[in-house]
Amino acid sequence: MPLIAILVAALAFGFEQLVQWKYGPMGIIGFLAFSIGIKAKNSMIGGIGAVILVMLLAQSG
Repeated sequence: MPLIAILVAALAFGFEQLVQWKYGPMGIIGFLAFSIGIKAKNSMIGGIGAVILVMLLAQSG
């Protein structure tokens, strides 16, 4: 079980680094707001993070 937790943490860290590299600080802010909103079951924070990520994705595409 600890091996799975380590792998999941490494995957999450890798994804966070990818977002920061591709979308900069606003990508990290959006990703953190989205993930915190989901964990805290706060739809307002999660929605703000989702909107930030969608705006960044629309801008780069």
